[in-house]
Amino acid sequence: MTDATLRAATDPVWTPELPQAAARGLCTDCGVSRMANPKACATACQFIQPDYPAMETKVHGRARDLAQGDEMFFGPYRAMLRARMAEPKPGAQWTGITTSIAQRLLERGLVEAVLTMAPDPADSWKPMPVIVTKAEGMAQVRGMRMGYAPLLALLEPARARGFTRVAIIGIPCQVYALRTLERDLGFERIYVIGTPCSDNTTTENFHSFLKLLDPKPETITYLEFCADYHVELRFSDGRHRRIPFLLLPISKLPGDFFPLTCRTCVDYTNSLADITVGYMAGRGEQWLLVRNARGQEMLDLLGDEVITEAPSSAGKRASAVSGFIANTRLAAGGLPLRAMPNFLRPLMGWLMPRVGPRGLEFARARVEMKAAETVLHLRQKHPARMKRMVPAHVWKLLQPYGITPEKGEVQ
Repeated sequence: MTDATLRAATDPVWTPELPQAAARGLCTDCGVSRMANPKACATACQFIQPDYPAMETKVHGRARDLAQGDEMFFGPYRAMLRARMAEPKPGAQWTGITTSIAQRLLERGLVEAVLTMAPDPADSWKPMPVIVTKAEGMAQVRGMRMGYAPLLALLEPARARGFTRVAIIGIPCQVYALRTLERDLGFERIYVIGTPCSDNTTTENFHSFLKLLDPKPETITYLEFCADYHVELRFSDGRHRRIPFLLLPISKLPGDFFPLTCRTCVDYTNSLADITVGYMAGRGEQWLLVRNARGQEMLDLLGDEVITEAPSSAGKRASAVSGFIANTRLAAGGLPLRAMPNFLRPLMGWLMPRVGPRGLEFARARVEMKAAETVLHLRQKHPARMKRMVPAHVWKLLQPYGITPEKGEVQ
């Protein structure tokens, strides 16, 4: 047995060596291009020709109900909850629901491994794909990473180790590809814990952003965009700092800071996961979308360790979404964004958490914003892809804002 094989068999967190990624356009490096059959990207990728109604039916037994308002926004679900761990986990991004579920799956023997991301030893913000095989190893993967991460390339090393039951913690582009491939992967069971995602960037770009936020960016240990219109920062010396969204230095970021893939993603809420764990409608807690029986099974593992309640909603989103659409039209056309006068920014930063959309209304607003961003950027950059990449529910979301299909944009 080689040293590498021995470590893989005994370490609670295993980092297999992965192949290089194949060159792709509109790619987030989900990992499929690094697998034995990189041509599987042609059918697995959500940025080529996704079919959400078919995939939702395959995974959940039915597609989202467009007549049921919130399913049109968030995808199929059985239950929608606001939640928090009764005892927050040290190092967790919020209270640790995601990693606690995965830990319980390992403890109960329901899975033999969890495929997820850990911090790279050389850069704690950089995601490193890992296979966790012992419950105590989940403590090492808590927290947020920023950057591209070939999660699905772990599937073949996991299968080669003989694992038949696994859990995957992934973002939407990873989960869509997984769902197209899972029946041919040879696993007995796959549990899918999804996190919402709309905007990713390279780890290098993210460090540039941190430098704009604080004169000592190397001391920032935590960053989170919160549903109360603030970014929360934590520092290695114990300090906390909260910055209103409107005071962020977004105008100083380069135009390609967020890739076109993230600006044209239509699945912010990870609709093909068994359970989605995020923040958008949480109002300080986490937000859970239990999508199917397997998702309920995972939530039940936490028992009374998790405190749940019905989500709330307040404010009106239409004005905020309309303003976002106006700015996105300018950005998609390569024109400078409208800048709010500096003297108004502190006032609006104070007002938005009090009068802007909150809770579920905030989540609906973000989904509508992402829908508009998708259509406007695709029209500008890849108009021929419109009829393949934009599902019907996106057009329905945008009707109230006067954004409708143009000739050749629907099949």
